[in-house]
Amino acid sequence: MLAVLAAAGIFAFVIAASEPPRFWHPAEATVAGIWTVLYDAQPPSTTVLLIAVAVALLLVAAITLTERIVTNRYRRADPSVAATRPLSPRALMERTRGVFLGEVTVTVLIPAHNEEGSLPLALDSLQRQTRRPDRVIVVADNCTDDTAGVALRAGAEVLETVDNALKKAGGLNQALRLLLPGLGHNDTVMVMDADTLLGERFLETAVRRFTDDRALAAVGGLFHGEEGHGLIGQFQRDEYTRYQRQIERRGGRLFVLTGTASVFRAPALAAVAEARGRQLPGVPGDVYDTIALTEDNELTIALKSLGALMTSPRECTVVTELMPTWRMLWAQRLRWQRGALENLGAYGVTPVTVRYWAQQLGIAYSAIALASYFALMLLMILAMDSWVWFPFWLGIGALFAFERLVTVWRGGVRARLLAVLILPELCYACFLNVVFVKGVIDITLGRQGAWKHVEHAGSSRAEAR
Repeated sequence: MLAVLAAAGIFAFVIAASEPPRFWHPAEATVAGIWTVLYDAQPPSTTVLLIAVAVALLLVAAITLTERIVTNRYRRADPSVAATRPLSPRALMERTRGVFLGEVTVTVLIPAHNEEGSLPLALDSLQRQTRRPDRVIVVADNCTDDTAGVALRAGAEVLETVDNALKKAGGLNQALRLLLPGLGHNDTVMVMDADTLLGERFLETAVRRFTDDRALAAVGGLFHGEEGHGLIGQFQRDEYTRYQRQIERRGGRLFVLTGTASVFRAPALAAVAEARGRQLPGVPGDVYDTIALTEDNELTIALKSLGALMTSPRECTVVTELMPTWRMLWAQRLRWQRGALENLGAYGVTPVTVRYWAQQLGIAYSAIALASYFALMLLMILAMDSWVWFPFWLGIGALFAFERLVTVWRGGVRARLLAVLILPELCYACFLNVVFVKGVIDITLGRQGAWKHVEHAGSSRAEAR
């Protein structure tokens, strides 16, 4: 946060030093002979505009170049680096050269705590796959309902956790300790939530990718939001639609292997477990770091730190649950935000985490900028007798609205209408920014984060189908 404030201060100094402030000289115009308005057609100085564009381009170029250098370096890692990056493509290719590894298999792990309502639909989506899984194991964690019975009646195996007090990550660690020793290079493990519906070609696509590229370590899903939940549901669906579009434009280069549904090559998970306590944070032998609030984000960074190659193909779609109330959304996003910041704190600044740090700095800057925008708007309304229109900034606003519309176009009519209105999505962005600030404050004050479970009735899933 201090770095963002310092950058904002430097930028403000550059603008202030470029030329002395100019008083407004608005002109008067009549619209349709009825409405008289004041407007100021003077745009910001060329110097200020060029500085803003140059700073933005330099930041984007620096982040992109860093990511490309890191990716290429890991892909071409020579044998001397294999000890620290055992999952780099070159290291994996060397270890498997000239060896028949068998057909790719898929074992599905579904961590479930009191999920008897949503589990049947998740299991049904597995049965509808164009390439069905070889095994389905429901990890029943401290369930007090009929989760295990639902799984058994659907033909799945059930593994009940033993004395697990470490939530989802602890349950998955117990299952993986039993499972991984018997799996080979072409055996994969899919971890999916009990409230997730898979697109019908998810496993077919993942298996094909693993078959075609023996250096590939993981395949992540692209998630969509379920239908329903009114305005708050539409906000979340639009957010997920834009994320999916961003990943597609990046050629499948993902930011996070989503916990909703991701497939891992078994040796990749074994390598993470072996590196825990040495190269990676966590307990030796654990695949998932049980301290992390966002275990999927932490595992992604762990795999990337070991040089893993991963992708999110556009065919690997999932439908996931949305938060139906603002209170539940607040709790979810606060956990995500705190988890992301704590993960970065655990790993520090490394070539792998540079982009993630840049994202967090960008969120911090956007929180300051958007709050300042609304504060200045309110100040103008209270301080002036007449509204003054600025054609230059109206044009910038029109470009912003166009960008919001294009990036959410595939979401349908409701998504497009919400995007064009601009103001509702700006308010939603303010909500997310407040969550970010709260997460920073909690971490700064040393407050403990909490992982909250939400039980699902499964009815909204029926609507989504």
